Amino acid sequence: MTHKLCRPDQLLPCLARLPRPLVFTNGVFDVLHRGHVMYLEQARALGGSLVVALNTDASAKRLGKGPDRPLNNEVDRACVIAALASSSLVTWFDEDTPLELIRLVRPDILVKGGDYDMETLAETQVVKAYGGRALALPFVHGYSTTALVKKIRSTS
Repeated sequence: MTHKLCRPDQLLPCLARLPRPLVFTNGVFDVLHRGHVMYLEQARALGGSLVVALNTDASAKRLGKGPDRPLNNEVDRACVIAALASSSLVTWFDEDTPLELIRLVRPDILVKGGDYDMETLAETQVVKAYGGRALALPFVHGYSTTALVKKIRSTS
């Protein structure tokens, strides 16, 4: 699994080895659940490779999901995502959005969850400008790390 981990500053040589079309998605993926796995499988099915970019711990904290989030640190989260058959490459970003990483990677397809309005994202405009596609996959209802954490806390 560690062969799938790639530092952002080493991305270009790592990307050169991946089959196209290249699909890109990003997220925190804090506590992996069925919704995440289904989403990543669907994203991978769209192309030859799936690059997953994770929010670093600092980036994730700025999302406002709670002072103790993420529960799993960035290295642990990256290893879990890299262990999935659906992921081809796992990297990370420290900014609030993966916009600069997307400019570097130049994916053929940008994928987000169905809870995003793709047309409002700056990332979509970047991908479309060079001829790529941006898609929202159907949201898998009933699965949320935030809801799972709340449930665990209410039973303890």
